[in-house]
Amino acid sequence: MASIKLILRKHQLDTTGHCPLYIRIIKDRKTKFITAGVKLKESEWDELKQKVKKNHPNSARMNASLAQKIADAEAQVADLERKVKTVSIKKLKEAIKGKEVPNFFDYAYKRMETIKSTVSYSTYKAYYAAIVKFEKYMGTRDVYFDDFSVTLLNDYKNHLSINLKNGLTTQRLSIIVLGTIFNQAIKEDVIPETMFPFKKLTLKIDNAKRLFLNKDKIVGLVDLDLPEGKKAAMWRDLFLFSIYAGGLRFSDVIEMQYKHYNKEEHKISKLIRKTGRTHQFKIGKVAIEILEKYMKEGAKNEDYIFPVIEDITGYEKNDTMRYFLTAKYNKLANWHLKKMGEKMKLSFPLSFHLSRHTFATNALNNGMRIEHVSKLMDHRDISTTQVYAKIIGEELDKAVDNYIF
Repeated sequence: MASIKLILRKHQLDTTGHCPLYIRIIKDRKTKFITAGVKLKESEWDELKQKVKKNHPNSARMNASLAQKIADAEAQVADLERKVKTVSIKKLKEAIKGKEVPNFFDYAYKRMETIKSTVSYSTYKAYYAAIVKFEKYMGTRDVYFDDFSVTLLNDYKNHLSINLKNGLTTQRLSIIVLGTIFNQAIKEDVIPETMFPFKKLTLKIDNAKRLFLNKDKIVGLVDLDLPEGKKAAMWRDLFLFSIYAGGLRFSDVIEMQYKHYNKEEHKISKLIRKTGRTHQFKIGKVAIEILEKYMKEGAKNEDYIFPVIEDITGYEKNDTMRYFLTAKYNKLANWHLKKMGEKMKLSFPLSFHLSRHTFATNALNNGMRIEHVSKLMDHRDISTTQVYAKIIGEELDKAVDNYIF
C-alpha cells in the first residue's frame, strides 16, 4: 500500500522565505513528489497535523483545498491498486496528476544526446551544464513539464542571482536553455503549447563594456620587448594575426591549415568551429606576413601552420578532446598576453578574445562599412556587430565632451 503525505521542501527556500509544498508518495521504498501548487513559510506549516497554521491569512481555505487534494490522491491510489496489484509508483503519480505529462529531465537529457552531433561541443556542454544546474536547484529529477510556472522560473532566476551570483547574461542563458527544451517538446507534440510558461518572463543581459586596443596600443604591443622566450612571441603573433584576419576566433587561428590559405589570392577559406559555416575572406599585409613567417617549405595541405597543437592525433580524436585541449592552449595564450598587458600598463587584462573586439572597433573607426565588418566577423545578425558601432559612438561622445567647448 502506497503512503501519501504533504511535505514542505525546505531546501527549496526562495528569496521571500517561502518553500514549495509537495504531495509525497512512497511505494515499495520508492518516492515520487507532486507539486501541491502552494508555497509557505516554514513558520506557517504544521508538519505533524499536516495543516497550514492559523498565522497564514488564508489558512482555512488552503487547508480545505489541500485536504481535497489528498483525498483525491488517496482515492486514485486505492482505485488503481485495487485494479492492478503490481502498480508502479510512476503509474500512481500519473494517476494522481490526472494525465501523462513527460518528465522534464528525462526528455531534456535525451534531447542533449540527440543534438550532440549537430552542435559544437562547447554549445552542447553549455546546454548540458544549464540543465544540471537547474536539476541541482530543484533537488530532484522528479520534475514534470506541468510543474513549471512563472513563479518557479522567477524563483530560479532569483536563486541564480542571489545564491549563485550569476550575472544577467548567465541568468538569461540558463533560463533560455530550459525554454529551448520546452519549444522542442512542443514542436514534437510531446506537450501542448499552453504549457509554455516563459512568455511572461523578463530576461535582461549585462551591459558589459567591450574592451579593445586602439592603434597606439597595437603599436605598443608590436614594439614590446619579450624576454620570456619564443612562446610569448608566438602568442603575440597569433593575437596580431587575429586582429588583421577579421577577428578570427582562437580555435580557428590555432587550427589554420595550409589548405585553408590561398597564397596567390591571399584568401582564407575554412569551416568556422563555432558557427559550422565555411567562411571565406581576404587578409591584409600584416596577417600575410605573420602567416608566411610560420609557413614551411614542403608542408602538406593537412598540416597546421602555427606550432600550437602538440598532440595532433589526440586533438583530432573527438570533439571532447579538441574542446579541452583548445581550452588548455587558450589559457596558456591568455597567461602570456596578460603579462604583456601588464608591461604595457593596460587598465584591463589582455586576453585573446580582445583581438576580435580590437578588429571590429578599429575597422569601424577607420570607416569600414558595418555590413562589411559583420561579414568579416561571420556574424549571423548585423545587430551583433552594432555593439561595436555603439562603442565608436561612446568614444565620439567623450571626444566632444573633452575637446569641444
